[in-house]
Amino acid sequence: MKKIKTTPLTPREFEVEQISENEANIMAFPFETGYAISLAHPLRRFLLSSSVGYAPIAIKIEGAKHEFDSVRGMLEDISDFILNLKEIRFKLNGGATEAEINYRFTGPCTITGADLNSSEVEIVTPHMHLAILNEDSSLNFSIKIAQGIGYVASEDTHDELEDGYIALDAYFTPVRSATYTIENILVEDNPNFERVIMNIRTDGQISPLDAFRNSLEVMYAQLAVFNSEISIKAPLAIERAEENPDLKKLTANIDSLGLSARSFNCLDRSNIKLVGEIVLMSTNDLKNVKNLGKKSYDEIVDKIQEFGFAVGADLADDVVTALKKKIEAKEA
Repeated sequence: MKKIKTTPLTPREFEVEQISENEANIMAFPFETGYAISLAHPLRRFLLSSSVGYAPIAIKIEGAKHEFDSVRGMLEDISDFILNLKEIRFKLNGGATEAEINYRFTGPCTITGADLNSSEVEIVTPHMHLAILNEDSSLNFSIKIAQGIGYVASEDTHDELEDGYIALDAYFTPVRSATYTIENILVEDNPNFERVIMNIRTDGQISPLDAFRNSLEVMYAQLAVFNSEISIKAPLAIERAEENPDLKKLTANIDSLGLSARSFNCLDRSNIKLVGEIVLMSTNDLKNVKNLGKKSYDEIVDKIQEFGFAVGADLADDVVTALKKKIEAKEA
């Protein structure tokens, strides 16, 4: 007979397999049947559409008026030069979100991505070819680089450029590919649970794991609208945490600790009412409570330990979430 459940199994295993510097497999399991694809598919969409990267959005080339022009002594036409430039991946230094970089080259020479490195920009595809200059030729150009997501057509940025600049189609996404596979795994003699394996490959502007973290942040931010606009039932994880005996102790009033009047009053005047508020604090935060001396600090630490916890303890995520809701309700 199939076991009757009231809640789906919550996945607890997470693994990262680093294939190369720019490629990794990210695995999570075990999922109930059908749950793996429900999470993997939107995460893939966010990886491809919402990962932040850098791209050239405009170029000004001395002696060239438009993208179908040419420069004396350069083997490539301007259109080919621009196509080559789009294959080179940039990363601005110092947290900058936009920059204008000037370059000057004199032939004979072969220009690659490595030649575009500067104090302002790092080239993550240094071996990509850009142009070949003949003897007695020169190439002077300026590139506008910006940070963004997704794809932006040149028509959308053309009107904002100064005279002489050629607008470029900008492909910001640093994730080159994001795919997933789903496998069946055995859990307690049941072979119908699932493991999701996401393969992420980037261009070097960002690591696969950072790209995955960013996509999760975007996904959470998009879902947050439902929390703010609709009165919904607490998540199942929080409901289960409500039954956790630790949570009941953490939400007890601080007078349960049996503190001296001086220690109790210091906490009370700082609006610290629950045992869990102390447990969530770091030792430095507790020491910085107004008028709390060393003797009172030591007493509180000892009493918290007697209660079965420690200041700054690492609590389970669902317990922390449920505890914070209790604290918010207290302050409301």
